[in-house]
Amino acid sequence: MIKTITTAILSLLLPLCGHAADDSAKKNVLLICIDDLRPELGCYGKDYIKSPNIDRLASEGRRFSRHYVQAPSCGPSRYSLLTGLYGSASPSNGELFQRAENLEKAGPSLPAWLRDQGYNTVSIGKVSHHPGGWGGPDWDDTSQLEMPGSWTEQFMPCGPWKHPRGAMHGLANGEIRGPEKHSMAVFQSHDGPDDAYPDGLITEKGIAELTRLASDPKPFFLAIGLIRPHLPFGAPARYMEGYKDAKLPPIPHPEKPTGKTTWGPSGEFKQYDHFGHDAWTDPEHALAVRKHYAACVSYADSMVGQILAQLETLKIADDTIVVLWGDHGWHLGEHAVWGKHTLFEESLHSPLIVRSPGMKKPGEATDQIAETVDLYPTLCELVEIPVPENLSGQSLVAALNGDAAKEDSALSQWGGARSLRTGQYRLTLHKNGYVELYDHDSPEGETRNIATEEKELVEQLKLALDAKLR
Repeated sequence: MIKTITTAILSLLLPLCGHAADDSAKKNVLLICIDDLRPELGCYGKDYIKSPNIDRLASEGRRFSRHYVQAPSCGPSRYSLLTGLYGSASPSNGELFQRAENLEKAGPSLPAWLRDQGYNTVSIGKVSHHPGGWGGPDWDDTSQLEMPGSWTEQFMPCGPWKHPRGAMHGLANGEIRGPEKHSMAVFQSHDGPDDAYPDGLITEKGIAELTRLASDPKPFFLAIGLIRPHLPFGAPARYMEGYKDAKLPPIPHPEKPTGKTTWGPSGEFKQYDHFGHDAWTDPEHALAVRKHYAACVSYADSMVGQILAQLETLKIADDTIVVLWGDHGWHLGEHAVWGKHTLFEESLHSPLIVRSPGMKKPGEATDQIAETVDLYPTLCELVEIPVPENLSGQSLVAALNGDAAKEDSALSQWGGARSLRTGQYRLTLHKNGYVELYDHDSPEGETRNIATEEKELVEQLKLALDAKLR
């Protein structure tokens, strides 16, 4: 059943301010959020991955080769996307619900701000942490909002999965993960249509809403959140076909770090049934996991293609800014991690592609470091509305125009530790004062901590990190 919050109810929470009569001249915004998506795509130089639709978007827009999220977890990363703020050093998946409890102290969310400027704001699928954006045991209690006053309408089509919690961790044809550990397979390839898995339903609803919004004279901010490639790695069987005999490159630096780091064993990955195998010790099982992850990426890519095709069919592509964003990365064996929740590159580096009508030199990538918090001010500038003063990020419009004007570093936080990524280095500062420093110009990268050898550099980067938080 599709749960929906009507415009009438939300208007009680955030009355719309008056807006100019020429709202129809404003650009639309289509935001596509993809869960657990590594920058492991054709357009990011990975020729063993089949991602033609995202690759095409990159060829028509601007690919940020060095985009970093603010936290290696779904909830806090989406908090930063939707609020434009860094958040806490010890974030949790409840970050948006915590914000909702003190809404009078919070600045406007991105959808609330656009709504206030005359936009229809609609979310479908996993845009905030809970697909649909509600609370309750099954995430379908429409009286509990993650983002009060933000969306004119919000949807989560659940089909046979019954509720958003079931769809979030669902396999084919309504299979829902039970409370018991190992109650669901870690991967699956079911011979069925796209809507045998939840993202098919999310895409269908996204296309329907895109069609409806295109006929409204008001501009729209439509956010569509796809679940795959989040665990479990299940996708229609045809997306696995191209990977059955594929040769994937070896896992880089697969050993567990020897010194103090933010390493974790990833309890999420261990919750699933691995058929008696262990990805840490069984190379064949590890390869199977990686191939099923790749199949999920291709499945998500197909959903993106269908959504973008509808933009063309409706003849509104030239009036619509498109943003494709991965909420964080995912370790596939690097540093002996199968999951996220570290402050290593694999957890924090994710795809970001922006296509804006009339942009200069479309198809060229940029090495400009970008942060997720930069998207809020960027979209404000692109649609020519004021930028709230409380935001942590800086606009990326200069980079979209071929320049590099913003501060060239990114801040990420997890478990009380903070990490700063510059063009060459990653500094990670633990809450007890311990420091990790890695040189990305060295072939050793994030496998050798050089902090004790570069004390002066460490102090400089600490100052830069502190400046980020002021």
